[in-house]
Amino acid sequence: MEEIFNWGIIGPGRIAEKFANDLQVVKGAALYAVASRSGSTSLAEKHHVPRVYRSYQEIAADPKVDAIYIATPHPFHASAAKLCLEAGKPVLVEKPLTVNAAETAALIRLSQEKQVFLMEAMWSRFLPIHQQIRQWLDEEKVGQVQAVTSSFGFLHQKTDDDRWLNPLLGGGSLLDIGIYPLSITQFVMQTDPVQIQAQALLSSTGVDIYTAVNLKYASGAVAQFSCTFLADTTDGMEILGTEGKITIKKNFHMAEKAVLEVYQQRKKKFSGRLRSSGFEYQIEEAIACIRAGRIESQTMSHADSLGNMRLMDQIRTQIGVKYPFE
Repeated sequence: MEEIFNWGIIGPGRIAEKFANDLQVVKGAALYAVASRSGSTSLAEKHHVPRVYRSYQEIAADPKVDAIYIATPHPFHASAAKLCLEAGKPVLVEKPLTVNAAETAALIRLSQEKQVFLMEAMWSRFLPIHQQIRQWLDEEKVGQVQAVTSSFGFLHQKTDDDRWLNPLLGGGSLLDIGIYPLSITQFVMQTDPVQIQAQALLSSTGVDIYTAVNLKYASGAVAQFSCTFLADTTDGMEILGTEGKITIKKNFHMAEKAVLEVYQQRKKKFSGRLRSSGFEYQIEEAIACIRAGRIESQTMSHADSLGNMRLMDQIRTQIGVKYPFE
């Protein structure tokens, strides 16, 4: 019988709460330690966490911690992950892995040098629904993919100093929620686009509150996505092929159902009910990789994270968003 896999968390905020909740349905795993520089103990108290640290160095040095989930605001991902990797501690880093491609490349080099696991927490890729879609695509159920369309948006009603609009915290819709349609689109296409066109509306703080992106691939296929804080959007995705299409309705990034329609045939539906809210699958993937001695996941590889970050760098250049700390 395998020993309990002990997780630590750096940055016990609202996204860490989701991780902690979903960890409870992962067999053989537990939340063992939390590190918060602010001294926050609410998450640790709620989940009866045995160890609470005031410094990231302490949690990275704890030999009983098997891996660390980093859930700080975007600009602090790189430094926290670097500290853990240098200490030999495997890390699962909340998306986006970093704020730009240079930081991502540096972390990948360190992971490879130290031979320590590093993965971006792009949890949607690991959901049953997206694994089924990947299988349909590999089996060419829809023929050759011609187009992918998607959107993700919600109404932001907070003040300009909230994290989502704060440039000092890597705010803006692209890095926070645009990464979902971008990452899943790339998961579908399995190659980088050859052309990118992006436009955006910027907030008074200088970050994007609406971004629309057109991508074109060497095969001739195209993709479009948008992300926004201006309104609740349809949040769906369609994958159009030469022989059929795949449709995911609202909240494609956390969906449980998809419809495969092969033209001139009956529709095929797939339902993959989540055991919790969805983080559980990426947690299981990270544990399996770490126990197998791997330093990356095939489903969310280092190359995938770096490729996506390079695309977001290009998009931000086109829309004129640059952070003060870059």
